[in-house]
Amino acid sequence: MGTLWLWLFSFFFILGLLCTIGFQLICLVDLESDYINPYDSASRINSSVLPEFIAQGLLCLFFLLTGNWVMFLSSLPYLCYNVRLYVKQQHLVDVTEIYNQLRWEKKLRFLKLAYLLFLFFISLFWYSDNRHSYTLDKLLFTLLEQLW
Repeated sequence: MGTLWLWLFSFFFILGLLCTIGFQLICLVDLESDYINPYDSASRINSSVLPEFIAQGLLCLFFLLTGNWVMFLSSLPYLCYNVRLYVKQQHLVDVTEIYNQLRWEKKLRFLKLAYLLFLFFISLFWYSDNRHSYTLDKLLFTLLEQLW
């Protein structure tokens, strides 16, 4: 039963991150199509960036604490990239430069979306293949069992 709760927690966190990136992409596409002004688009995107970073950090910490090493190592590059953006203070969209950076910002969001979809499908198969759990204890136990 505990595995089900772990899987549901990670599933909904990844789903929330997918929705957040989708929202940011919609704002950028609306700006490109001139349905929204740059100030509104930048303020909407900037208001969702920090919750995205926090959710990704919590998800990565959750995988680390529960011993799901494969999922932790899969989500670690995305977390490191987010931390690098935050430390360099490049995580927010500038209102005055948003048209110049529109193509790059869309490309960045599409890459994040593809990476999160990859994590989403890994999490789907993580629970469906329960006998090959990715906790360190069981992984070492199965390796020792195969060696004997």
